[in-house]
Amino acid sequence: MTMTEVLTPPQLEDALKQLPGWSIDDNKLTRTWRFADFKQAFAFLTRVADAAEQQGHHPEIYNVYATVRIQLSTHDADDRITDKDTALATAIQKLS
Repeated sequence: MTMTEVLTPPQLEDALKQLPGWSIDDNKLTRTWRFADFKQAFAFLTRVADAAEQQGHHPEIYNVYATVRIQLSTHDADDRITDKDTALATAIQKLS
């Protein structure tokens, strides 16, 4: 079993420099997108779901009409931000 690395504050700061639009909110890696309509938002969520399944790591997703907010933390690491979260954020970044 591979151990997941909980990120230190300096590592989080470095990660955020590589993830434009992402921030830390409620101890979770967070980003919000606004799309033209619900259909575009949902299409984005479908792509996110595929990426999450590929990585075996699943985000908290909030969707209201054309707004999507994604939050990432690792439940197995006491809901702290780990390398799994930054890897999925990086994949999601490429989808938007």
